[in-house]
Amino acid sequence: MAEQDKPQDQEQAGEDTAPEHTEQRADAAAADAAAQQGEDALAQARAAADEYREQLLRVRAEAENQRKRMERESANAVKYAAEKVFRDLLSVADSLDLGLKSARDSDAGSAVVEGIELTQKQLHDTLTRHGVSILDPSGDAFDPSVHEAVSMVPSGEVAPNHVLEVVQKGYCLHERVLRPARVVVASAVPAGQGDESGNGDSAA
Repeated sequence: MAEQDKPQDQEQAGEDTAPEHTEQRADAAAADAAAQQGEDALAQARAAADEYREQLLRVRAEAENQRKRMERESANAVKYAAEKVFRDLLSVADSLDLGLKSARDSDAGSAVVEGIELTQKQLHDTLTRHGVSILDPSGDAFDPSVHEAVSMVPSGEVAPNHVLEVVQKGYCLHERVLRPARVVVASAVPAGQGDESGNGDSAA
């Protein structure tokens, strides 16, 4: 009788433990799902944090660039504030140059020449103190950024595309061109012309 009851007891025990195993598996699955959700949420939070950090860095970089740009603009505004005044003074410098040349050519008295020279020097010294410099590119290679060509003349004395003569001085204010120098540019002597000129000189 006892042996007949034993399988029934075992079967009953199996029936009693099966729900427990099911619940354990359900709990484990739920824990895994919760862990996965947590990892996903953490990954999303990290990605969002990285994105916010990149945005912050971009904003900081833009703000720094804007600050530097404003500083440069402010410095240039001060540096070139008197540019228009200096441009107007160039005509005075030109007049002094012409007056001095005329006085020398007409054999004016030494006092007149010395007076013009002194005034010219004072003006140039004043301009120099404020960052204005003279462009006198005689013999230099022609540079269209600082020179204005008024003509080209064949020359055997100056290399082609070099300044043969300065018609009007140029001026710079610091690194900025106030007025380009007006120049005559040398060009290559045509074939045969150099020999003819050379023979003519020899005959003379």
